[in-house]
Amino acid sequence: MRLIKYLFMGMCLLLTANDSFAARIKDITNIAGIRDNQLVGYGLVVGLNSSGDKVNQAPFTQQSFTNMLLQFGIRLPNNANLQLRNVAAVAISATLPPFVRLGQKIDITISSIGNASSLMGGTLLMAPLKGADGKVYAIAQGGVVVAGFGAQGSDGSKVTVNVPSSGSIPNGATVENTIEMPFVHDGKITFELSQPDFTTAEMIEQVINHEMGHKVAHTIDAGAVAVYVDDSETSTSYMGGPSYKGEGPEMETHTHSMGRFVSLISRIENLTLAPAHGRAKVIINARTGTIVAGEDVTIEPVAVTHGNLSVVVTERPFVSQPNAFSNGKTVKGKASDIAVNQAASRAFIFDPGPSLSELVEAINRVGAAPGDLSAILEAIKASGALHADLEII
Repeated sequence: MRLIKYLFMGMCLLLTANDSFAARIKDITNIAGIRDNQLVGYGLVVGLNSSGDKVNQAPFTQQSFTNMLLQFGIRLPNNANLQLRNVAAVAISATLPPFVRLGQKIDITISSIGNASSLMGGTLLMAPLKGADGKVYAIAQGGVVVAGFGAQGSDGSKVTVNVPSSGSIPNGATVENTIEMPFVHDGKITFELSQPDFTTAEMIEQVINHEMGHKVAHTIDAGAVAVYVDDSETSTSYMGGPSYKGEGPEMETHTHSMGRFVSLISRIENLTLAPAHGRAKVIINARTGTIVAGEDVTIEPVAVTHGNLSVVVTERPFVSQPNAFSNGKTVKGKASDIAVNQAASRAFIFDPGPSLSELVEAINRVGAAPGDLSAILEAIKASGALHADLEII
């Protein structure tokens, strides 16, 4: 009984370990044809506390304001010199998510394009948001939320926290037009891998075919797996059983819609698998000194030594005083002292195929800083001893 108990516990631990590395297909792939779309617009923010655009430096603000008044039947004199300190011209940006419906709300971002110092307390007037095709897909309006603020004194000193010249409006735009998202092309649904990998693509194909009971998935390349679906009315559906057929026109429309594949996609994208390990990679952030390396990074036998060389230059002022009763003049000068210091460094040797932990431990023994570690890894990569992609961001 004790042996059976231990075997059972071992199986449970093994299953738990496998599940911990498992990922759903929806988490590592995207469906071709389903995507976001970017929107952009131009508008006016009013109601500012004398922090708007200076019209003598941003004439387009006055022109936009004048054109807006014309739409309400107000015509200003041609020589009118407006001082619109409470108005700012802004650019509006938003993302139109897939499958959004008419009347739904989306978030927008407001950014000053003139010289307004702050958009705090302002209200965006109704402005259209257009896509890359020039069509209007949303209408934006509402109060601007600004996360920053600024204060300025009469002597020119000022304090600024964050960026007060930009803000956002949660749910600030109403969708007025939609974009079709056909995710079935030529009788197939294509799952595109977020990180292309031949092994992972092959595993996705095998998992889908095993779930469906027959070969419906085919690997296109390292970045895509196609699932062939039944888009006819007479043949058998891959979901099991005959294809759905209706008698009225509404049912026929439903048969040809994308909605009939929702249950199929839901079934596939929730399948789990353990993705294959990608290429060994070391990523270095040169600005912050952050270094991230995968567990598959290996190094051939190599000897490394690293030392710091510092040059210190100091200047000492001196005065040259002439002798008494001479016609010389007192001269000021500077004497420079140059010192070169080279820190003592130790060499260390990597054995064949060290692991990542051994690499970090060996470099830590030398006492290398993040900047030094970047230089060491670059030198090892240049020598051909580092078996990993070195990416500097």
